[in-house]
Amino acid sequence: MEKKKLNYLFNKSSFFMLFVISFVLIISLSAFADNSINLPDQETLQKILADFEAYAEQARQDWGVPGMAISIVQGDEMIYAKGFGVKKVGESDPVDEQTIFQIGSTSKAFTAALVSMMVDEGKFHWKDKVIDYLPDFRMYDPWVTREFLINDVMAQHSGMPGYAGDFLSFVGFDREHIIHSIRYIQPISSFRSEFAYMNNLFLVAASLVEKVSGKNWEENLQERILDPLRMNDTTCTQDGFTQTPNVAYLHQNLRGQAQMLPMDWPYIDWVYTYSPAGGINSNVIDMAKWMILQLNEGVYEGKQLVSKENIQYMHSPKTILDANNFYDFAWLTTKYEPYSLVWHNGGTSGIKSVIQIIPEAKLGIVVLTNMSDTPLPEALGKKFVDLYFGNPLKDWSAESLKATKAALSQEAEIPDIHKEKPLPLEAYAGKYVNPVYGEIVISVEGENLVFAIGPKQSKIVLTHWNRDTFLFSVPDFMDEGGFVHFQIDPLGKAYKFVDDTIGDFDRIAD
Repeated sequence: MEKKKLNYLFNKSSFFMLFVISFVLIISLSAFADNSINLPDQETLQKILADFEAYAEQARQDWGVPGMAISIVQGDEMIYAKGFGVKKVGESDPVDEQTIFQIGSTSKAFTAALVSMMVDEGKFHWKDKVIDYLPDFRMYDPWVTREFLINDVMAQHSGMPGYAGDFLSFVGFDREHIIHSIRYIQPISSFRSEFAYMNNLFLVAASLVEKVSGKNWEENLQERILDPLRMNDTTCTQDGFTQTPNVAYLHQNLRGQAQMLPMDWPYIDWVYTYSPAGGINSNVIDMAKWMILQLNEGVYEGKQLVSKENIQYMHSPKTILDANNFYDFAWLTTKYEPYSLVWHNGGTSGIKSVIQIIPEAKLGIVVLTNMSDTPLPEALGKKFVDLYFGNPLKDWSAESLKATKAALSQEAEIPDIHKEKPLPLEAYAGKYVNPVYGEIVISVEGENLVFAIGPKQSKIVLTHWNRDTFLFSVPDFMDEGGFVHFQIDPLGKAYKFVDDTIGDFDRIAD
């Protein structure tokens, strides 16, 4: 893998990839200050698009991204769509405007729209309590359970640690189990007090839609959004990605080098467990139609699919990130010139995407790439806005690339300290249990400890680091996911281990 990091999900596979931070780092934050906006005429627009296209291609090459596609919408019309680069690194098959990409967490807005449709139809209301519709729903704190509103499901202020429970999907647990596991996740902040990005609550949102509609999330997505928008190439299943001929392969970013993941990669399915949060596959042609719906207040080709009020409600701030950035409902708002940006990015194990709209100007851009962990999409979104509105021009891609390279060069390696020997490995071996993951059996394999976890029985390798602390890794997925620390009883035998990725496990009698 690319580097030694302690949190696997933020740096390897997280949907948000998070992504808020990378966007904020490359953005010039400023409030709306000018009410008189001169939009470009047709001749000027064509020059803007030509300049932007040249910039985008050079930036793609600078970042080492194998392929990408971009579409731009103005009003109710797609004014630009183009593919760049290749579907698979080292090969020549080009990306075009119909090439399918995973779109990552930009999928969340589709689920938010489905929830909005249920509100429009009076099937529930934003301030209804979740347990009134999902009686088995539980948060860790009983008071929070009772007070948790549908509003809270998508506003990213639950109090849970960011990305809590995401690893469950990698090792094969289903949506029902992931939702059930929320009750065991201890909060790290007060309810509604702080931002923390979550994927599992969008499974709760999908369950709410299913409960009141009588149809599953996939059926609702198809019938209520994809069919009316004629997003004919868009799917939300693993086969919809892996079996599509015109598809952009997944590539991981290994210190700026693209490494392709095969279609039979054993962890390619995790994103589809989380489809309501990040598992939609689409192309920039279809995503342009989605932007048109958003920019035209829920209307597409004369039909009101989502009410104007709820489109605006989804685009309005709910949770403060800082003075200039706010989380909405599956969107973020960032103050900028001459208008605030409404956007969201997404990342899976091998893509990075962004959708960015400016409702006041009825302007939107989608950037889809086939490499993970790159701020390129956000940089291109900013560049286009500056060109379009005549803002002072900055090289957002170059500045972001420079910052990324500086961060990589300064990235702390795991320190080379004087290490104490472990106990005999047999002292750590045995049966352990966790309320979320169930029972595991740790055994000795050569110089390492190993165990299998989850329905997939994914192999976890624990490599000794220092005394009773081991490095956590998953073959074919991540080299280093963090530290596992064993707690030892007075008789010199492990009775518990603590891990930031999968939680605490208590030893049980053999």
